Amino acid sequence: MVRILVVDDERMVCAHLTTILSAAEGIEVVGSAYDGAEAVEAVWRLRPDVVLMDLRMPGVDGLTAIERIATAPAPPRVVALTTFDLDEYVLRALRAGAVGFLLKSTSPEDLVDLVRVAAAGHTVLSAVPARRLVSNTADAGRARDLVGSLTEREVEVLESLGAGRSNQQIARRLHLSEATVKGYVSRLLVKLGCDNRTEAALLARDAGLRSPGQR
Repeated sequence: MVRILVVDDERMVCAHLTTILSAAEGIEVVGSAYDGAEAVEAVWRLRPDVVLMDLRMPGVDGLTAIERIATAPAPPRVVALTTFDLDEYVLRALRAGAVGFLLKSTSPEDLVDLVRVAAAGHTVLSAVPARRLVSNTADAGRARDLVGSLTEREVEVLESLGAGRSNQQIARRLHLSEATVKGYVSRLLVKLGCDNRTEAALLARDAGLRSPGQR
């Protein structure tokens, strides 16, 4: 059972998301919060697996809440929610520790699927804002140049990051230990100038990398 906390200052939005997710098999909405401070308290109290976090809220905003949640023991996976194709806060949210972002207009079916993807340890990115975010972080030529500086094994790891695979999945696919994969990911972030694996995944996509089996 995937335990979800929904955070949005609009109570109707919380109710709408809760209705959609509660109807899905294997998902339990354990609570709602209406500002960042409530969200942090709810995370410590309810221990959700995934938090859907609105970024723009009065008082303690989503960015601050994400930073605070990151300090919790075994923190949940936080997915930022945005109304716009590319909210100005999205990149900052990823750097603060969010594992991805979704448009609030995401269809109910996709919302359920993507929440499960996030709970399974993958990066979650709405398609349109992902492309716009890429254009703000690295153009295709620069991305290809950066990838060209990597070893063959590093490229394989980066391809898997672009496909949203977890360290455990990469280890199984490449027949490596998880510790070795973690080391590769750390070195990749330094080489590519990325703050986190989500940015590296975006760069991989912009460079045109496609992992075998990836559509």
